[in-house]
Amino acid sequence: MDLTMSATTTMTSTSPAPDHDHGHHLSSSSSTSSAFTPPPTSPAVSLSPPSTLPPTIPPCDPHDGPACLQLIEDLTTHAGAIQRRVLGEILAMNAGTDYLRGFLGGDDDAAAAADELAAAFKRRVPVVEYEDVKPYIERIANGAPSSLISSKPITELLTSSGTSGGQPKLMPSTEEELDRKTFLYNLLVPVMNRHVAGLDEGRGMYLLFVKPEITTPSGLVARPVLTSYYKSRHFRRRPDSPYTRYTSPNEAILCPDSAQSMYAQLLCGLARRGEVLRVGAVFASAFLRAVKFLEGHWRELCGDLRAGRVDAGRVTDRACRDAVARVVAAPDPELADAVAAECAAASWRGIVRRLWPRTKYIDVIVTGSMAQYIPLLEFYGGGLPLVSTMYASSECFFGINLRPLDPPEEVAYTLLPNMCYYEFIKVEKDGEEVREGKVVDLVDVEVGGYYELVVTTFTGLYRYRVGDILQVSGFHNAAPQFRFVHRRNVVLSVDTDKTSEDDLLRAVTAAKRLLAPLGGAILSEYTAYADTATIPGHYVLFWELTPPPPAMSGDGEEAAAVARVMAACCAAVEAGLDAVYRRCRSRDRSVGPLEIRVVTPGAFDALMDLCVSHGSSVNQYKTPRCIKHPDAIAVLEARVVGRFFSDAVPHWEPFKVVDAANDDAAGSDADAASGR
Repeated sequence: MDLTMSATTTMTSTSPAPDHDHGHHLSSSSSTSSAFTPPPTSPAVSLSPPSTLPPTIPPCDPHDGPACLQLIEDLTTHAGAIQRRVLGEILAMNAGTDYLRGFLGGDDDAAAAADELAAAFKRRVPVVEYEDVKPYIERIANGAPSSLISSKPITELLTSSGTSGGQPKLMPSTEEELDRKTFLYNLLVPVMNRHVAGLDEGRGMYLLFVKPEITTPSGLVARPVLTSYYKSRHFRRRPDSPYTRYTSPNEAILCPDSAQSMYAQLLCGLARRGEVLRVGAVFASAFLRAVKFLEGHWRELCGDLRAGRVDAGRVTDRACRDAVARVVAAPDPELADAVAAECAAASWRGIVRRLWPRTKYIDVIVTGSMAQYIPLLEFYGGGLPLVSTMYASSECFFGINLRPLDPPEEVAYTLLPNMCYYEFIKVEKDGEEVREGKVVDLVDVEVGGYYELVVTTFTGLYRYRVGDILQVSGFHNAAPQFRFVHRRNVVLSVDTDKTSEDDLLRAVTAAKRLLAPLGGAILSEYTAYADTATIPGHYVLFWELTPPPPAMSGDGEEAAAVARVMAACCAAVEAGLDAVYRRCRSRDRSVGPLEIRVVTPGAFDALMDLCVSHGSSVNQYKTPRCIKHPDAIAVLEARVVGRFFSDAVPHWEPFKVVDAANDDAAGSDADAASGR
């Protein structure tokens, strides 16, 4: 999420001086700060004084663009004051919870001054990771009261793509939090309207999907954050509006079978081809999977368009099929011929623009690990702008992109100060090493500095390390703008999977035991990268074996025996990775079979020589467990003598929350197994 602004714009106003609190901080390596520059045709915005701060969840009508844009100005201008109020509201509401009382003691008395309580909070409440709060959340999942962490009822648990003990993390959520998310979504429309005209003259073709959910022993549902939102009244009963009018009916989006949902949504998108003004999905990988699905099924889709029906053999979900049938109610052979002509062309370069010629941009996340898909998006998009509109996670929604048409490498997100209370751990990058530093507030970060995000939410997380590493690229008024750098400890990611170096080490350690039949071969070195040249992408592991097996290819029995062993190693690595990876492989099919490429002896010496030639120290060199640089991949690729793929789909089933009251022994065993 890179953005480096080159100019500072000063906004004039007759209002009292902006509450910039501590002002803009420039690191020694930075010479500029940045602000959002309104287009010349935009109405003038004024800065409201601190005495008229917006409510924590302000009214926000996306049809009233000037009011929404003014709201952004008010929020960002008074970021410091709003942050202090947010922390005060959270503590006034939740200081009596079991979790906070354990740290604040008697300072949670209602009579305590807000600033005293805030000071005690920062002094006594520790910065924590998931393992520290996991026992509280699991107790709530097993029936304990929400008051352990929140004065308001926890209404559901949101499953994160990050994992703990191989299973998704659980994040608490409340009904009010859906209002806060809807508020942020409503701001996206006015921002886009400033940069792209005519978005109210058609529909959006957004390919949105739900994922499995479970019911915990307490009766609370646990599900991904976007599944939660799509199933909420805020999405299902949204007011009819040109900005929330999609090609897909809700029933197609909410269809639990992802293949049926994909077929149904693409059919609707093609049927409403002439109305489509913008296309997208949440992640770049999901949008590209849709393009790949279209490439494999366009003939059947054209057949349905030609006949004016929905193939009942492909879409068996009755609610989904009936809703889509209303979209493709009449035969349209002319449309079918037009779509077929484009899809049958020799090249699919620019296919998105050719199939949906009124489309103005592709709306997908292309920052962080999704940046690896930019070349493919540009190939299929035919020059359409790639737009990343917002920054959010399972813990909380954070901010928006105020310059949505900037190129992907310059994307930055402005954090909205009313969404949660932000803190930042100053970190420095020294090669692959990250050294932690002091904790600072939102308005005190320095341009150019690197930070790990820490949040205190309205839903029961306090000084919680999200794990995102961000770099400050500038400020919009008093609110900092961040580019997303990477997830802490994540080395491999294709879709929503996030594999750390430790995860990979454990999986490889288990798998290498299967090498025994290969004449005593041992794994002497390995590294990995995420290959996204094909869709779906997949993990590639380079293995150097000592001694190398005598027959790595060919048709003989010896080569076949090697192939069987190596395929088993691939499958064992996959089986050893976490539940999110296994779900992506087995249910979502968003990650392809893992591949091991065996390299010749000395290949990793060549990799070291390359790294040293680029400035690494020979004395301090360690083999990187993940490589991304094309030159590093090319060095190993040139020495590949065998390629093997997993021949089994790893087992996955929806996770279960252990009922601690009835299964203490199992819980103790699980804790021991995970090293906690």
